[in-house]
Formats: sequence, structure tokens, C-alpha cells
Amino acid sequence: MKIIVPMAGRGSRLRPHTLTVPKPLIPIAGKPIVRRLVEDIAAISHDNVEEIAFVIGDFGDEVEKDLLRIAEELGAKGSIYYQDKPLGTAHAILCAADSLEGELVVAFADTLFRADFEMDKSCDGTIWVKQVDDPSAFGVVKMNEEGLITDFVEKPTEFVSDLAIIGIYYFKDGAGLKRELQYLIDHDIRDKGEYQLTNALENMKEKGLRFKPGEVKEWMDCGNKDVTVETNSRVLSFIDEDLIHHSVQLENSSIIPPCYIGPNVVLKDSTLGPNVSVGADSVIESCTIKNTIIQTDAHISNMDLDNSMVGNHVRLRGSFRSISIGDYCTTE
Repeated sequence: MKIIVPMAGRGSRLRPHTLTVPKPLIPIAGKPIVRRLVEDIAAISHDNVEEIAFVIGDFGDEVEKDLLRIAEELGAKGSIYYQDKPLGTAHAILCAADSLEGELVVAFADTLFRADFEMDKSCDGTIWVKQVDDPSAFGVVKMNEEGLITDFVEKPTEFVSDLAIIGIYYFKDGAGLKRELQYLIDHDIRDKGEYQLTNALENMKEKGLRFKPGEVKEWMDCGNKDVTVETNSRVLSFIDEDLIHHSVQLENSSIIPPCYIGPNVVLKDSTLGPNVSVGADSVIESCTIKNTIIQTDAHISNMDLDNSMVGNHVRLRGSFRSISIGDYCTTE
């Protein structure tokens, strides 16, 4: 089985953090979003993952090396493809055309999930969905009494269903998917100005292919600062392991779980938690911090923080209560 991960978008709603790091590499509970995504898929799949293909923008050599390392550490071949223009979900997947064969999972690196990840191989594919309050912002599906998907609708302006597609798909025949995606491009079939995967799925269904919905128990967004902090809190609560590195130095400080504290972090006269992630080599002094993501080599002093995101190499001191500050910034 292969995993295809379209992730070319920079994540403008999560700025300033995505000005220097692509959104899928923002850490959640100590690991990049994209790493958590592919690890979760690999862990609950019954099939060996032979390849992980990442579809990216111009993210630079270091990001590409990081992504290839993630695949290698999961025992899979890593592949890099490029999407130069944001032309829609179908176009993004087709950028990985050389890897679209055999069984595969397509997973957009925008969200994290907890799901009943059973791939019903009696059908041609599985589409994971979640009931939402406002379906107009999503692609949605309709089902019949047999539990098969009857319609795929992209961002409906009128109500047709509240079962939103979360961005994770299983296909039994990757080559067949590639043909349908190429058909959209060749005939310039667009929806709302872009080549949409939902149009390819609708064409496949009309040809007799059968798709079932998959159940999602948790769907966690990372679209902006507030929801990313909330996702960090939820992921921390799910992880059943010690997340405090043995090298952490505590001086008159306490940690209220759940928290992730990375290597060589120094805590002085501070209280951390609950729901705090701190990256390696950070120093926190005379602070009370909860519900916050702090990346690597951050130095924070004399602060009472809640619902915040702090970037890499930040020097932070002041009267802020809630803050979103990007890499290499300094405040006094």
C-alpha cells in the first residue's frame, strides 16, 4: 500500500508560523502534523506501507530531507513531487502520477484524526467523513440505505448532506484513480475554478464503482492558532506514554499533565500545564503557562500565558496573556 500526502499549501491562516515553516511541519505534541498523520495511518493499516509520496511546494532542501526521513523511519520509500500552482485537490493528487498505482491512501495534511480505519476491500474505496454543523465549507457525501455513497458534492450552497469529507481516502485501484484525475485535466472540468477530487469520485461512481464512508471519531483541525492549540491539547490527552524527556531540568517548577517537554528544556520557578508542548533547548523562567505550543530554542520569562503559539528561537518577555508570535522574534 502507498500513502499520498498532498501538502503544497503554505497555510496562510496560521501565519506568522507558516512564514518560515510549512503548516504540515508545525509540531503537535512534539511531532510535525504530517508525521503524526502518516504514523497514524501506518499504525492502523493492516497492509505494509511501501511508499509515502509527498506533494509539496517550493519548501527547500531541508524540508524535503525531513519528509524523506519520516518515510524512511516508517520503513517506506519516500518520494517528493511538486505542485507549482494551487489548482485544486484533483490536480494536487495527480502531481504524484508516477506513484498512483495499486492500493493507496490519499491523506491531505491539513488535519489529524482518530478513526475506525477499516478498509472495506469488498468496495472500490473508502471515504472518511464527519458530521459537521456547516457543510457549505466542505465536500460532502450522500448515502443510500445500504450504506453506499450515492453522491459527492463540493461545497454545496444548498443543504444536501452534513457528512463532510475530512480529506482521507482509500482507493483499491490507484491507476484507475489516475485515469479519472487526468480526464478532468484533459477536458478542463472544474468546480468553482479548480479541479476537484469530488468530480473524479462522482465520475467513478457513475461508472459503477462502489464507495463506503468510514467513521471518524475525532477530526482535529490545524487551520489557525486557536484550533491548532486545541488540537495540541486533544492529541496530548490521547497519548498514553511519558512525554517528558529525561534531560528536562526542573528548578522549583511543576508540570501539570498532559504536557510534552522536549530534550534539554530548562524550567525555573515556573508552572507548566495542562496542555503545553515545549520544543527542545527552550528555557522558561518565572512563568505560568497552559494551553500553549512553544517550539524549539525559545526563551520565555515572567509571563502568564494561555492559548498561545510561540515560534522557534523566540525571546519573549512582557505582559502578554495570549500571543501568536513567529520564529526569531523578540519582545520586551
